[in-house]
Amino acid sequence: MTSPCKAHSGDTSALLSPSRRGFLAAALTGAALTLTPMSFAAADSGTSKTKTITGHLDPGAADFVYLPVDVPAGVNRVSVSYTYSKPSVPSGLLTNACDIGIFDERGTDLQGKGFRGWSGGFRTEFTISASDATPGYLPGPIGNGTWNVILGPYQVSEDGMDYTVTVTLDYGPDGAPYQPKYPAQAIAGKGAGWYRGDAHLHTVYSDGKRTPDEVAAGARAARLDFMISTDHNTPASHGVWGPLAGNDLLILTGEEVTTRNGHYLALGLEPGEWIDWRYRARDKGFEDAAQLIHSKGGLVVPAHPYCPYVACRWKFGYDDADAVEVWTGPWTVDDESSVNTWDSMLVHSVRTNGRWLPAMGDSDAHSVPQVIGWPHNVVNASALSHDAILEGIRSGRSWIAESADVTLDFTVKSGAKTAGIGERLDVAPDAPVTVTATVGGVPNGVVRFITDEGQTQQVTLPASGQGTSTWLTTPQLSAYIRIEVRHPKADGTSGSGTEMGPNLPLGPMAALTNPIFLGSK
Repeated sequence: MTSPCKAHSGDTSALLSPSRRGFLAAALTGAALTLTPMSFAAADSGTSKTKTITGHLDPGAADFVYLPVDVPAGVNRVSVSYTYSKPSVPSGLLTNACDIGIFDERGTDLQGKGFRGWSGGFRTEFTISASDATPGYLPGPIGNGTWNVILGPYQVSEDGMDYTVTVTLDYGPDGAPYQPKYPAQAIAGKGAGWYRGDAHLHTVYSDGKRTPDEVAAGARAARLDFMISTDHNTPASHGVWGPLAGNDLLILTGEEVTTRNGHYLALGLEPGEWIDWRYRARDKGFEDAAQLIHSKGGLVVPAHPYCPYVACRWKFGYDDADAVEVWTGPWTVDDESSVNTWDSMLVHSVRTNGRWLPAMGDSDAHSVPQVIGWPHNVVNASALSHDAILEGIRSGRSWIAESADVTLDFTVKSGAKTAGIGERLDVAPDAPVTVTATVGGVPNGVVRFITDEGQTQQVTLPASGQGTSTWLTTPQLSAYIRIEVRHPKADGTSGSGTEMGPNLPLGPMAALTNPIFLGSK
């Protein structure tokens, strides 16, 4: 029987150290393995030393494999490169895929201080020094002690995975320390209003192909008021956003936390704050991470929960979530499933008289031709600031737009009382309620009024895309009301939401609101 992980450095076998197989066991339920350390001797300033390790992972390998690197004093740069085998496999089977990152001498504890960067599978090499680092990695002093290169083999073919890791240490004094330039947390003079923003965006600091400059330019082109940076598993881009923000664009910092059981957005993190991802749904790591995010004033938002790819679908539940991303990028069947699940959760909140989870929509844009701001959130906030935007999202005072061309106003009224998106109209069960939705920017669009009972009416907009629709109801008939605005189906029809067959019964979403609740809680 072969070992799940075998490694060799030069001609000397570097077998797993059994005493270290429990590494991170408390947090990762034994999901990590540690190789024999790679040792470097001291050397003269201006020189460099390189070592290479090769190994093999069998199917069923641990989630994370650690290669300790003993770094002596006097090192001013650590550089790492890696390769792994990528065999051809029959259609439908998994080939090899392996991520990489690094922790410094401060250790590899879950949510510890030693994290120095992560590039997933997007890069084959990286370098770190006091003054600079490859995007995705954190510049800073190269302390002496045991560093750990971390491999994340999230797909291993049935033939296993051969890998090679090369580490180079440069010796000499540190360069000038890196100075991050974090963005401001508010824009002066921007009071209460509706603000548009994309809260799920990637750059070259993780697996995106756009630079931060290009992402900021794209946010401005999409006529957004704010954006949130959410590179995968690293805060490395946080320190570059300062010069790219301005009086016309608030830039908040965050992270897309990419686990083996789904992805979630940690929104509004303190600049430089990092959230660990090394846990599964069967572990306790997510609950602890959510508590940390909340303690810092941030939001936990499961992203694209019905994503069909490996390790992407959401499996942690929603008890610790503040909102859920039900619409990600151009409208697909995954989003349709997300909205249906979210609507059922709204009904559950009514039945249990419990809290409800607001919906969000973001682009998850990585590169051209993905469009920044398709879709985005339109948030009712007391100011254009970190705290006000997050509070608007948390309270559900928001709706989702396909683009800035789409406008929507949605209110309910009974007597002298009115309520808007994310609010409650507290009136008697039999009180007549007038529901009004005014929409613009969706030619021939379909406006759907949806309650806990389902769709109650459907109105087609004219070719101009502008129109106002009203409906009368009562709290005893409708526990809540929300609005969907759809484009016509590809065949030009509006669809009814009741048709059966292989195609979606409705056209793509153009706008989606959070609910307005009716009656006393």
